[in-house]
Amino acid sequence: MLTGMTDRTDDLRVAIEKSGYYPDVVSQAVSSAVADERVVSYLVHHEPTIDERDEVRRHVTVLVLTPSRLILAHTDEHAPDDMLPAPYTSSSTEAVTLSAVRSVVVNRMVADPASAGRAGSPPAANEVVLTIGWGAVARVDLEPAACADPDCEADHGYTGLLTSDDFSLRVSAAAEGPEAVANLLTFSDALSAHTAHSAR
Repeated sequence: MLTGMTDRTDDLRVAIEKSGYYPDVVSQAVSSAVADERVVSYLVHHEPTIDERDEVRRHVTVLVLTPSRLILAHTDEHAPDDMLPAPYTSSSTEAVTLSAVRSVVVNRMVADPASAGRAGSPPAANEVVLTIGWGAVARVDLEPAACADPDCEADHGYTGLLTSDDFSLRVSAAAEGPEAVANLLTFSDALSAHTAHSAR
């Protein structure tokens, strides 16, 4: 377990409040999952979606890094239905031990890379995709196998790639702003560093 880290629990609550998306509901779900652990790093991502009735429904994802776990919390807004006459929310949380995290993939897109970073600051990413895998969900991509002989007509079966793809989040500067991209990179850096530590 890592020690000597700043507890960012209060900052997390402020970020949830700032998102404006049912902060009490979201905070309760997140705090229950975090329990009494310190918050090392966090990300709050608010994503409005359009439902089948062309109405805006909101979704918020909160990622929390503690000294020992990765917490993923999702809260969705739902339209009234036959059972519930008023709009309602549903929240789900998942806690993954850091030692179980198998991969942290960060894909950065930088526009005009030749001129990026010339002012002495590092190049700013225009879009970032964070993919985290811990083995709960795996995707298999298959294709026909072949050999080096271009005239061979034998059946070589299939070859494939098994990838862990439990969670993925895309943030772009054009849609959410440069600060959102920077926040995702900050969280990704912290997660990568702490999973590397837990693997030792």
